[in-house]
Amino acid sequence: MQFRPDAEKIKRWREERLWSQEHLADLAGVGLRTVQRIENGDPASRDSVMALAAAFNVDAAALTINADTEAAENRERKAKKGVAALRLGFLINLACWVFGMLVFVAISISDADGHFEMLAPMVWWTVGIAGFGLTVVIVELATRFKAQEA
Repeated sequence: MQFRPDAEKIKRWREERLWSQEHLADLAGVGLRTVQRIENGDPASRDSVMALAAAFNVDAAALTINADTEAAENRERKAKKGVAALRLGFLINLACWVFGMLVFVAISISDADGHFEMLAPMVWWTVGIAGFGLTVVIVELATRFKAQEA
């Protein structure tokens, strides 16, 4: 069975003790290549994790990644990515809105009859972009509130 050791923690603990990878491998009774693979984040066997834990004088659970913590971090990362995508979508739409408003104003000014023909499309497009902006604000606030609860 493969375990997911915490590569950053193992490397940090090794460097804090001023141990080389070779020294850690000798202390743990595992191969140098095994230590290198583990520090690169590859999965490790139960025996390798137990040997490294013995070398550091800690429980093997201290060297493995907690699945619940990792799942929570993945959910948080996914939520942040979704909010960032929503924000980017709003900014792109806002840039299109600004360009569209300039075009609509230019069309209305160039018309010599004195009427502002493009007023209705401008109003409805503005309502649409305001709705999108409101959605972004609500999602941002909900995400922050949920993060504060956790």
